[in-house]
Amino acid sequence: MNAEAVNPASPGPVTPAVNGAVAPAAPRRKARPRIDLRRLGRAALLGSAARGRLPDAIGHVVEAHRAHHPDADLDPLRRAYVLAESSHRGQMRKSGEPYITHPLAVTLILAELGAETTTLTASLLHDTVEDTEVTLDQVGEQFGAEVRYLVDGVTKLEKVDYGAAAEPETFRKMLLATGNDVRVMSIKLADRLHNMRTLGVMRREKQERIAKVTRDVLIPLAERLGVQALKSELEDLVFAVMHPEEYAHTRELVDENAARADNPLTAVADEVRKVLREADISAEVLIRPRHFVSVHRVSRKRGPLGGADFGRLLVLVQEDADCYAVLGELHTCMTPVVSEFKDFIAVPKFNLYQSLHTAVARAQDGQVVEVLIRTHQMHKVAEAGVVALGNPYAPPAEEQTAGDGERADPTRPGWLSRLLDWQRGAPDPDTFWSTLRADLAQDREITVFRPDGGTLGLPEGATCVDAAYAQYGEDAHACMGARVNGRLATMSTVLRDGDTVQLLMGQDPASEPSREWLEHAHTAAARIAIQRRLAAHPGQPPAEAEETSRGPAAGDAPVSRPTSDGPAARPASADVLVDPPGATVRLAGCCTPVPPDEITGFAVRGGVVTVHRAECAVVARMKSAGRAEVGVHWGASTQCRVTLLAESFGRPHLLADLTEAMAVEGAEIVSATVEPPDRQRVRHTYTVLLPDAARLPALMRAMRDVAGVYDVSRAQPQTTGV
Repeated sequence: MNAEAVNPASPGPVTPAVNGAVAPAAPRRKARPRIDLRRLGRAALLGSAARGRLPDAIGHVVEAHRAHHPDADLDPLRRAYVLAESSHRGQMRKSGEPYITHPLAVTLILAELGAETTTLTASLLHDTVEDTEVTLDQVGEQFGAEVRYLVDGVTKLEKVDYGAAAEPETFRKMLLATGNDVRVMSIKLADRLHNMRTLGVMRREKQERIAKVTRDVLIPLAERLGVQALKSELEDLVFAVMHPEEYAHTRELVDENAARADNPLTAVADEVRKVLREADISAEVLIRPRHFVSVHRVSRKRGPLGGADFGRLLVLVQEDADCYAVLGELHTCMTPVVSEFKDFIAVPKFNLYQSLHTAVARAQDGQVVEVLIRTHQMHKVAEAGVVALGNPYAPPAEEQTAGDGERADPTRPGWLSRLLDWQRGAPDPDTFWSTLRADLAQDREITVFRPDGGTLGLPEGATCVDAAYAQYGEDAHACMGARVNGRLATMSTVLRDGDTVQLLMGQDPASEPSREWLEHAHTAAARIAIQRRLAAHPGQPPAEAEETSRGPAAGDAPVSRPTSDGPAARPASADVLVDPPGATVRLAGCCTPVPPDEITGFAVRGGVVTVHRAECAVVARMKSAGRAEVGVHWGASTQCRVTLLAESFGRPHLLADLTEAMAVEGAEIVSATVEPPDRQRVRHTYTVLLPDAARLPALMRAMRDVAGVYDVSRAQPQTTGV
């Protein structure tokens, strides 16, 4: 039973009392007067509930609901209230209030945010199955499958059955339900907000325990769902419980600023209104006070606060284009702080938030005033997030489409998909609980692009390891590396918003992830998948260092492996014809020319003619030194010798697989050198004889097709002498 209450009539942040409990604070924001829940408690027992009539007790809920949904069918609310009131009758909160005041207060919070009727109906009933004799089947029979699902989603698991695991398993159940309907979490957030408002009656230890869970889990979830109104108040309530002295100091600063006769924000607001009026832009300019946590953060960042630091200006317009028009006027007529500009309209935040952020310097004293510019629809979404969007799973209707271009269907956002994926692999409640808190602590998201045009949503700080597991799940164990924006990158590379990531996958399904990947895994999904795989093979060494009987792993000490005797290391002189004939011919090792490369020659000591590719850097140097060229051209023979450079990621059997692929293409390996690995990358150099130079492209393709090999190229011209 949710019985955490002290004074249900108390809105807003809480103030530390002398005895360590939490005392109520006065409301700070201008809004519809909140109902007196003590009076409401009596009304719940004494008010009219005649069939077909709306009970007096839900009058405030109905008023708030009709402000957002004037044509809503109110009968489900009436019936839900009657069932909730009769079911909870006789139950009391620890404050002494009738228990029905709690579901009424939770429902009013959601109604003020603009929740639709189904959410409000479920909110009125959200504790009936948990705390009364009402069953889920009865809820479903009377109110339908949607309401039943929402009530089930927020119903706690019994401690009798789950013991210490009841809380984490309840959250796991709730998150799974949220994956199908985000309204489940909306109800839970409103439920926690009311409990936090009325927390003062609890023992200090319980206050802190509830506040910590709110801080670590519920506030990040409110941020991700875009419900800024709930998030801000929850932050203040947690601040009061966890840091009472700093909260009291911040509250004192706010009170002192409120008592000032000259508020610079008022003057700037008037100036902005004048600028926009003269530009013929219809806009509403409001002063938006910062909540206590925001003031505390600003004071720690900037030191002593000026009057303009206690709030921001909010400019509301009708159309997206008007936002940019307002921005242009402000930056033209006032001094902008360019570093403070952010465009969240063109690039919305992952929680649907859209707005222009800027700042202008006050001419009189240089104080900087922050300004938010958005449409009315953007403001609605910024305050209420998914709550304002109704049921995102209902069939789309033309009237449900947002008029300002906002995304009206936030189904399964990227962070929620990741959370649902990794929680399946969490082996126990403790791991799930600790991993959930760590995952939610990552409060910014980036978007990276796949080569096929698809996208991956990842938390800020994610690496190529995280991208691999986000795209391929446990198949990512076979990932050999990645290219980021077309360039080779290590798996530890940290990705940035907008990067294009190509993951290079091996073909062996039994591949093992590197233990080093755990150090580079930023997401819970990647960490859990790697840990599970390594735990299943506890004796398996890292793949990069393993040797097998099939051959050395790429990454051993440098080796030189001649595979034929010395005389075979040179092609016959008949391959190249020299003018005049009869000279000894040697193909230059710096560029290893093969037919049909354009070639040229130079005479060196002993009457030998060295043949280079025409674009070789040595050719230019010898010409500049005045060396005469010797006419050379390819003869009838198509046999060639060529040096190839292969770059790969280290893995077992790579050298054996690579040499086998080369043999299949008819290449005779003259020598092979494998350099020590550098950050999991290995460089191979092969000099090979081919019976026909026309086979060279096929050979290079075959080498690239070997798992783990990401590039094969001809030896490039070097800057050494002949």
